[in-house]
Amino acid sequence: MQRRTFVKALVLASSIAALGSASQSYAADTIKVGILHSLSGTMAISETALKNTALMTIEEINAKGGVMGKKLEPVVVDPASNWPLFAEKARQLISKDKVSVVFGCWTSVSRKSVNPVFKELNSLLFYPVQYEGEELEKNVFYTGAAPNQQAIPAVEYLMSKQGGGAKRFVLLGTDYVYPRTTNKILRAFLHSKGVKDEDIMEEYTPFGHSDYQTIIANIKKFSSAGKKTAVISTINGDSNVPFYKELGNAGLKATDVPVVAFSVGEEELRGVDTKPLVGHLAAWNYFMSLKNPTNSGFIKMYKDWAKKNKIPNADSVVTNDPMEATYVGIHMWAQAVEKAKSTDTDKVIAAMGGQTFTAPSGFTLTMDKTNHHLHKPVFIGEVKADGQFNVVWKTPAPIRAQPWSPFIPGNESKQGM
Repeated sequence: MQRRTFVKALVLASSIAALGSASQSYAADTIKVGILHSLSGTMAISETALKNTALMTIEEINAKGGVMGKKLEPVVVDPASNWPLFAEKARQLISKDKVSVVFGCWTSVSRKSVNPVFKELNSLLFYPVQYEGEELEKNVFYTGAAPNQQAIPAVEYLMSKQGGGAKRFVLLGTDYVYPRTTNKILRAFLHSKGVKDEDIMEEYTPFGHSDYQTIIANIKKFSSAGKKTAVISTINGDSNVPFYKELGNAGLKATDVPVVAFSVGEEELRGVDTKPLVGHLAAWNYFMSLKNPTNSGFIKMYKDWAKKNKIPNADSVVTNDPMEATYVGIHMWAQAVEKAKSTDTDKVIAAMGGQTFTAPSGFTLTMDKTNHHLHKPVFIGEVKADGQFNVVWKTPAPIRAQPWSPFIPGNESKQGM
């Protein structure tokens, strides 16, 4: 009796072991990748499209055989525009879900929240949005723009004859690290061009702010001093909708006081009547309106994917700069894994330097061999009545990022990075 019980237990244990082995075998046939974007809260207006782009890109890679012969398995989490929750979700993805890499974050406060987690657990984050610089992390690859690839060229354009010859500047942003640091850099840059503090107005609003009536009135008053005035907007998230609506309501036209935005693209303008905004500007490294075969293919792929996956308002989906940066980042990571023949963090980091990819912008982008940033072209576009952008200025070639701004004292020794 005891012997039969022992044999049954042995058979059961063998079955469980076999099941566990099969489960491990199945898991070994996929490479898990994390997607860390806000799908609710104030940043969902911008970040949901990046989640969609990541899923589309993973499908594209899997359809071509995956990475090292294995399919990519996405693990999606929603940190809900809650900055401490980003760190918790990042730890969950790395420690519990065992992802090999994470694609995510939008705001700099969310990125700074997760940086210590990636450093502690030695995992990889690909960050796809323009940011303020003043940072260089071993465990982060920055596929969005540094200030010299967006903010500085935009202000130079506004000061030029072609851009209207602005003499006074309103620095208007959401109250967190990216706008404040970017504006610190821009104020120093403007000083270097002879602009005095009395000709610079600086103001911040909290995330989710919706009442811009007083601020727009103050901008109109500031711009009435007889000098050409321009607004540099680092407003992030859904606050852009009431800001641009109030801009239209107040009749503040681009010919009077042009606004150049660093966080407003095609996706954010979907919820706004853009007719009163014609001529206002955005500076990015990609626009949907760029005409080239690679971009045509990218747009078609996303529209087809949106319809197939029944994305809300799939017929009117658009592409934008952070979506392109997400797409490029995932492909570059896949290329680096193939080169390293491993998903090991240190091996992938070593293989990332010098990776190239032909982007929807029409340029071949290169990952810098030392500073973990992409070399990127810069475009300045005017808002059109249909919510798209007409490119009015661009760099002839991609430019190397300067993570440490030369306009911040103390950065002199870091300029080769």
